[in-house]
Amino acid sequence: MNRTTTFGLIAALVAPLALAAQQPADTTRPTPPPPVATPTVSIPVDFSGVIYANFQYRGDRGPSYAQNKFDLERAYLTFRMPAGDRASIRITADVFQQQNTPNDAYYKGWVVRAKYAYLQYDYLKNANWTAVARGGLIHNVVIDHLEQFWPRWISQTAIERAGFFSSSDAGVGTLVTLPNKFGEFYATIVNGPGYTSRETDRFKDYAARLSITPLSGSTNKVLKTFALTGWAYQGAIASSFVNGGAGQIGPVGSSLPRTRAGVFVGVRDPRLAAGFDFATRKDGSETGLNTVAAPRVEVDSTRQLVSGFANVKPFQLLNDQSTIPLGLIGRWDRYKPSTGDPGYISTVIGGLTWDLNKKSALSLDYQEQTPRNGVVAASTKTYFLHMVANF
Repeated sequence: MNRTTTFGLIAALVAPLALAAQQPADTTRPTPPPPVATPTVSIPVDFSGVIYANFQYRGDRGPSYAQNKFDLERAYLTFRMPAGDRASIRITADVFQQQNTPNDAYYKGWVVRAKYAYLQYDYLKNANWTAVARGGLIHNVVIDHLEQFWPRWISQTAIERAGFFSSSDAGVGTLVTLPNKFGEFYATIVNGPGYTSRETDRFKDYAARLSITPLSGSTNKVLKTFALTGWAYQGAIASSFVNGGAGQIGPVGSSLPRTRAGVFVGVRDPRLAAGFDFATRKDGSETGLNTVAAPRVEVDSTRQLVSGFANVKPFQLLNDQSTIPLGLIGRWDRYKPSTGDPGYISTVIGGLTWDLNKKSALSLDYQEQTPRNGVVAASTKTYFLHMVANF
């Protein structure tokens, strides 16, 4: 094939393409739409937490003398996020160290469990009143309220330390905030064993708390925080013989009482937090073997707790402009395991605190627990260096 023939073939192929490019576009065909961008959905998540840690040294005479350790007591990790219109969820993970021998056999280190995990629905919200309903692992009736006055990072509140009930439990509750910052009402129905255990019987515990702040309109920064609180807890537990057994008279379907009640007064200004607590509890127990020879006998015991504390920053209290973050803290508990006996357990806490900043603090404190008048309980004397960090 010569050069002239080759150029002729190429021209014959290219000519139709060039002609088509010169023709006007066909406007009768619809223009395809541009690609649709996939929208990005952003779900706001509020993450916060707190760490409690300490170094402790035992000063009581005996086998525990001079025992010491660094301890990460707890870390709470809290997640909050919306769950639709007027609804939200909260999940607080409790990172803690195993403290009993059966669990130590599995793992002696730090583990994670749920402390709070609930759905909240805001069913009332206007200029004067607000009210929410909660379901899941919720705050128990009063401990969370007391922790607004007493620093939990130094020690548990007196009620929790004395074993009245756990700080949270599975159930439902409602919180109603009164108008003009006059206070709040909180009521719950919970299983009873607390967040560290599954439900163990068919009985439920009912509780309510009313907290009022009658001086909320005061111009005095300390007095306006004054709170008066009354609370009651009506509970029950199953009998040890609920299922009966070989040789027993039969199953026992009735419950044993588990009731508590108390009053609290306090103030909670950053420069001065103080409070007084009085509470009682009634617990049913059983003796005997539920047999003809050793019949079951129900026995009730009434216990009593009195506690007072103060946490003051003297330099800031005397001078609002002071930046010295030194604080003094003190507390005394008197717990009677039985009001029918003279014995009681005395707890004393005292020390110094120092704020590193608005979210972190240290304390150097001494804590002593002493049984009196024949009460069988551990006697301890411990020196602490506590640390708290909020984030």
